[in-house]
Amino acid sequence: MNLKRFNWEPYLLLLPSALYLVFFLAWPMFKAFGLAFQADDGHLTLSYLQRMFGDVMFSKALRNTIMLIIAIVPLQFILALIMALLMMERLRASDIFVYIYSIPLAVSDLAAGIIWFSIFTQRGYLNSLLYSLRVLDKPFLFLDYQTHWPFVAIVLAEVWRATSIVFVILVAGLQSIPRDYIEAAEVFGAGWLQRVWQVILPLLRPSIQTALILRTILAVQVFAVVVAIAGRGMTVVANEAYRWYFEYRSPHLAATYAMFILVISLGTAFVYLRALRVKEEATL
Repeated sequence: MNLKRFNWEPYLLLLPSALYLVFFLAWPMFKAFGLAFQADDGHLTLSYLQRMFGDVMFSKALRNTIMLIIAIVPLQFILALIMALLMMERLRASDIFVYIYSIPLAVSDLAAGIIWFSIFTQRGYLNSLLYSLRVLDKPFLFLDYQTHWPFVAIVLAEVWRATSIVFVILVAGLQSIPRDYIEAAEVFGAGWLQRVWQVILPLLRPSIQTALILRTILAVQVFAVVVAIAGRGMTVVANEAYRWYFEYRSPHLAATYAMFILVISLGTAFVYLRALRVKEEATL
């Protein structure tokens, strides 16, 4: 019996991606773990982890990061879901709205932060508009770090910049749902909200899972928008990693913060995978 020739083509096609992951993800991650848990003399140590938890800015950075996640992710998901459902209604010129919704994808984090800083600053567009409408007699300090306005500005900037990511994922998921299911529910008298809640959302669960995992991880890593809008007035975990590396010249502490961000990202992904897991259909 002749043995079939082994097919190398799939592995050759995967080779560039595998090499990219090894050299630009796995290897830097391994080196970062080494910096976080290894002293200069080569011995393993937990001193850097203890210094991170004892850092006076750690609790503030962690609290701000968690607050941003709580504020950004649900708001972005609801807005993206509404936009995606409106797209599936096949309204007139709905294709144009896809491009409009996707425009912020081309804007970098730092550029988005600068744009929204120019809106909320003392001589920015919002103050100019309110003053021209005679709503204000003098410019209002929206970015006063003693108030919650910088936090609001960061949330708005992130919602404007990254909602389109969730939107694109949900639209792709909605397009994969057979129209027969929705039409059948409509025939049986289900209203629009019933069709969304009982038919669309259960079938959309894999896309919701992917969108929430991706967006939460990006929210954990938020950095440039915070720096552009709040400067030193507000800090997040990623900002502390940057500060320890570039300002205090401590790559060990910076790597420890980076590993902490990785643990949070993996933890949130695990929670989503468990909470929104999709049961595999039994094969006959």
